[in-house]
Amino acid sequence: MAENKQYITQNQENGAILIAEDVLVSIVTVAVNETEGVSGLNTKLGADISDILNKKNRGKGVKITITEEDKLLIECNIIVTYGSAVVSVAKAVQDNVTAAVESMTGITPAEINVNICGITVEQK
Repeated sequence: MAENKQYITQNQENGAILIAEDVLVSIVTVAVNETEGVSGLNTKLGADISDILNKKNRGKGVKITITEEDKLLIECNIIVTYGSAVVSVAKAVQDNVTAAVESMTGITPAEINVNICGITVEQK
């Protein structure tokens, strides 16, 4: 396995299943983008210097942290569609991300933090 990649481990009867951080980012990205009121993901301007140096989840608007105890922490930087209730959209993002991650991996995220980075008017 690559040294810079993080994996979350699920022990099974016949061995272990390792789920790569990139897989989790993909699941979260799709779940966020499918949420009504979300215009898209946005990278935060004040990204952690360690993330920039490691190019970890760079440019995706989703940050995944896997703790030593295999707890999953998720941070989403979103842009909300103008006219949507910001708090309701953020809660819907948390619910959709939780459902997607649980159904696809069997892992319940310990935290899902949603950062509203902007508002946009959708062009029709």
